[in-house]
Amino acid sequence: MRAMVAERPGGPEVLKLVERPAPEPGPGEVRLRVRAVALNHLDLWLRAGLRGPQAFPRILGCEFSGEIDAAGAGVEGFTAGQRVLATPGVSCGHCAACLSDMDGLCPEYRMLGSQLPGGYAEYAIAPAVSVYPVTDALSLPEWAALPLTFLTAFHMLVTRARLRPGESVLVQAAGSGVGTAAIQIARLLGARVIATAGSEAKLAHARALGVEAAIDYSGGEFADAVRAATEGRGADVIVEHIGSSVWKQNLSCLALGGRLVTCGTTAGHDVQLDLRHVFTKQQSFLGSYMGGRREMGEVMKLATWGRLKPVIDRVYPLEQAPEAHRRLMERAAFGKVVLQP
Repeated sequence: MRAMVAERPGGPEVLKLVERPAPEPGPGEVRLRVRAVALNHLDLWLRAGLRGPQAFPRILGCEFSGEIDAAGAGVEGFTAGQRVLATPGVSCGHCAACLSDMDGLCPEYRMLGSQLPGGYAEYAIAPAVSVYPVTDALSLPEWAALPLTFLTAFHMLVTRARLRPGESVLVQAAGSGVGTAAIQIARLLGARVIATAGSEAKLAHARALGVEAAIDYSGGEFADAVRAATEGRGADVIVEHIGSSVWKQNLSCLALGGRLVTCGTTAGHDVQLDLRHVFTKQQSFLGSYMGGRREMGEVMKLATWGRLKPVIDRVYPLEQAPEAHRRLMERAAFGKVVLQP
């Protein structure tokens, strides 16, 4: 099979197209003929060697879609050629965290494309329990772009922040995969959505998704605009995955009793917090990491019913993976960048 391999830590130039034997599924596993694999900032960090000790060469790609090609021992319920998607997370399935639908807290939690080989290849292996049949409601590139970002945004807004109808939500970085997913989920829950982006083109795309107040944060200031859009109250919920570069501004436009939920630090992780403000304003700061299988089932139903739809920025052939990585690095994309093997 053809596979795009990160030969060593480094920039996009370390991604090389090679020939490898197709992997064989073990017990409880299935092999997919990969038709689409979605990119994430996680891919950039792993390729650069920024996520702890990692083995190289490696095949990236934590979310992908395709058809069932083969099944290992003990696998039932799938047929050859069936259209499916593979979700990123792999957990034990029987610990207290897994049984509480908090898979991301499982001590054995791993991710495809990170601790396990991913989908930047013509064939990929995934645990059968992490594979979901898909319908024709979405294209295979759209299904590939669904799991990580929509599951993450669903867990952030529904499970962690407990967003309620009528509340105001500030979605940072509207053009990101999590951003486009959070906008749709927040609107589906009956919230009023405010969003930031770094260019007028991205702001226009955000308005098309239903954002009521779109704010350009390229100058570094956005808190005053958020307060103005909420009649001085501030945002009830802030969806955040940028980090230290926007932290002070976030704190100044978070409402009394508001909840800030974060799932990433694309622009720095060191922040300061005055605990006096936390308890006097009764604000909550919530961490969020991926989501559980029940939540993934909810996301799948909503997508099948046409209530949620991944936003695709561009689709590249597998051999253009370096160019696709550069597009993410330049923050030029609105929505998801996808590779097709």
